[in-house]
Amino acid sequence: MLKRLLLFGIFVASLSLQAQKEKLLKLPSFDKPLFHYGFYLGVNNNGYKVSYKPSDYNNAEIEVESSIGFNVGLIADLRLHNNINLRFEPGLMSNTKTLHFKHINDAENVKTREVGATYLHLPLILKLSTNRLNNMRPYVLGGFSYDHNFSSNERNSDDNFAGEFRTTTSNFMYEVGIGVDFYLSYFKFSPSIRGVFAINNEVKYDNKTPSQWTDPIDFLGTRGIFLHLAFE
Repeated sequence: MLKRLLLFGIFVASLSLQAQKEKLLKLPSFDKPLFHYGFYLGVNNNGYKVSYKPSDYNNAEIEVESSIGFNVGLIADLRLHNNINLRFEPGLMSNTKTLHFKHINDAENVKTREVGATYLHLPLILKLSTNRLNNMRPYVLGGFSYDHNFSSNERNSDDNFAGEFRTTTSNFMYEVGIGVDFYLSYFKFSPSIRGVFAINNEVKYDNKTPSQWTDPIDFLGTRGIFLHLAFE
């Protein structure tokens, strides 16, 4: 993922240099309407932050292995000011994590769980942009989202004793990011890099206790980074 982000940074830098040299303004009236719309595509590398609490299991350790997932969605943008926009970006965010329970030494119990997550991602984003420089415009953004996890298994009566690691269905997250608007001939291309962070605890504790899988967990929440490519 680091290599991909490095290549993305080089790509954005080259576009920035080209945009700064360009004197002819493209889409000069793009930012004047009160509303505009678009869509986005992206990839994510989301894992979990895990913190622990005292339990019957000393030296609990859960290693999180994440995989590359995807993001896709729509954009509705409301101009509040020349440099401030309020955006609603509903979409889907999906990936898979593998949890390795390194403190489990019992050969009869499985030490790994694969946790799939497909979120209906409903973020409300405040975007703060600089003044336009030729055909580019850097920005920062931040906001909060409600995320509905279709893969949570929260209502499943089976827990880890039956092979199911459960998470919560309803979640709240915040995200921050930086990016650049590039005004092209027919549309605006806006790549950004964002971080997403869960606010609530996403673990659904096992029905029985003691549980080697969930008893040691005090907090388990999504932490990740994603590349967001917007077309407006």
